[in-house]
Amino acid sequence: MDATPAQPVPPSVRAQVLATEHWSLLATRSMTWSEVMSRITIHLTVTSASLVVLALVAQATGFGTGFRVMAIGLAAYSLVLGTLTAARVHNASHDDAAMVLGMNRLRAAYVDLDPGIAPYLVAGTTNDRDGLMQTYLMGARRSTFSHVVASTAMFMNAVNTMVAGTLGALVAYAVGAGPVGTSIAGVLTALSHLGVMVEWGRRTFGVDPPGTGAGQVP
Repeated sequence: MDATPAQPVPPSVRAQVLATEHWSLLATRSMTWSEVMSRITIHLTVTSASLVVLALVAQATGFGTGFRVMAIGLAAYSLVLGTLTAARVHNASHDDAAMVLGMNRLRAAYVDLDPGIAPYLVAGTTNDRDGLMQTYLMGARRSTFSHVVASTAMFMNAVNTMVAGTLGALVAYAVGAGPVGTSIAGVLTALSHLGVMVEWGRRTFGVDPPGTGAGQVP
């Protein structure tokens, strides 16, 4: 028997399929950042609780050896937890860029179905860096520096840098360094941690975002 010729898919059905994929990406973005914010909240809560514990220990025993050992342990624990949280934020930002580009591709398909809607779309319709930033900024003017410095990843880097500096200073003081040596150790540790995390971000986001093509989505 001759095969039945495939019937053309009505535009309304194509729009429904595209909308389903669009809502799936939106839901995934929402769940991703909800989980990330929960991780950040846990980290900040643990760090704050560590300061409270140290204050209580200092009141009970003073600033002796026991206090210094506990301070180093809690600072190291907070730094490890914070670094893992920063890594999750970093990965989530990378995944978020991929999902935004995916939704840009879907908007391009909407425009193919109805070119007349193009002037009314605020977000981007291309899978390149310009389309990515158009979706993120929604038409607003903002410098790249402002966008990076105000990001969640940079916030985590700032918190972890302060913890790293404190840990470096505590270790230097514990091994007998003087005030100047302790200060230098803290600053160098903080800058080293910040430099590593910033370089990681630069290498990841300094190249074309995941899934980008050379301009307009075909």
